[in-house]
Amino acid sequence: MFIAAILDAWPDRGEDLVAAVRAAGVPESVSVRVRSHRDHALTGTRFQVEAANGGERQHVHFHEIRRRLSAAALAEGTRQRALAIFTLLAEAESRVHGVAVEEVAFHELGAWDSIADVVGAAFLIDALGPASWSMGALPVGSGRIQSAHGTLPVPAPATVRLLEGLVVRDDGIGGERVTPTGAAILRHLEPSYGLPREPRRLVRSGIGFGTRELAGLSNVLRVFAFDDLDEDGGGWHPEEIAVIRFEVDDQSAEDLAVALERLRGTDGVVDVVQVPVFGKKGRMATQVQILAGIESLQAVIRAAFTETTTIGLRWHLAHRAVLERRSESYVGRDQTIGIKCATRPSGAVTGKAAIADVAAAPGGFAERARRRREAEDAVLGRERGGE
Repeated sequence: MFIAAILDAWPDRGEDLVAAVRAAGVPESVSVRVRSHRDHALTGTRFQVEAANGGERQHVHFHEIRRRLSAAALAEGTRQRALAIFTLLAEAESRVHGVAVEEVAFHELGAWDSIADVVGAAFLIDALGPASWSMGALPVGSGRIQSAHGTLPVPAPATVRLLEGLVVRDDGIGGERVTPTGAAILRHLEPSYGLPREPRRLVRSGIGFGTRELAGLSNVLRVFAFDDLDEDGGGWHPEEIAVIRFEVDDQSAEDLAVALERLRGTDGVVDVVQVPVFGKKGRMATQVQILAGIESLQAVIRAAFTETTTIGLRWHLAHRAVLERRSESYVGRDQTIGIKCATRPSGAVTGKAAIADVAAAPGGFAERARRRREAEDAVLGRERGGE
């Protein structure tokens, strides 16, 4: 289903994929086909691997599969990804059955169809180039399946090992919904959960059919492909950030100053600002706004409750545009001053001297202004190709 969905989005990859599968040693007696398919509601693509007369299930050890793939005439990227996916499968089976990884015997997975699935997926992942992957919640299924090891619960034990850490759900439909091979492919991709939160451009989509028919439900895997937005080539990029707000009216100004300084030092915090506001009963209060990385949201909320007297706060995710920036240094006669440089959409570079560095030297306002101009002019001149 993974291969079918990708090929539905990139149909021009089909012939090269079949060639890669053949290069992995899958014989001509095994039919490898990419074809259009339609069910009661949708149209898409199906990837089928079928042995003549049904074929026989092979029992192949991991070390033998690794030898075959290492010797195959595959592109190196495809070979490495295929080996990585099979290694994940072998490690999961090793943990489930209590045998050494090298001695894991693939039963259902040892046949040519599974080799074709893994090599085909590896080829497509490598052919698409550098990308980040995300996924929705996976249906876990229910019931039992027959295997070479006898009757097993669903999801199969090896599948469960491979799904650890991924997001799953029970959609009420029984049977095997995720195979060990599919779970290993997802584990190899290291996907995040959900659609991208930042604005992106949807450029392709694909629908891949499985062979099982589900009552009233299309048995498909959908793939969406996105491009990052490059608005006007102005050097800025979009990103998402957490915004946390709350008000306090019962914490002294000097203690709140200490609290906010500690919040600024919390990992993941980008900025902290405070604004005077009128609160309930006409009281003067302070509104606090914290910008923080999404991955640090919970820790920052905990710090806000720890350091301030607030008993409730609000937070949301916001999009922001960020210029390309970097830090430079100006080494003067008696001090070093950091300069934060940014590239504007016009291509011009601007810089701002760190006031803490400027103020470290003696002198009043006029001397600080002179030192700031000297440092900024020197660094910006260097950025423009001057001395």
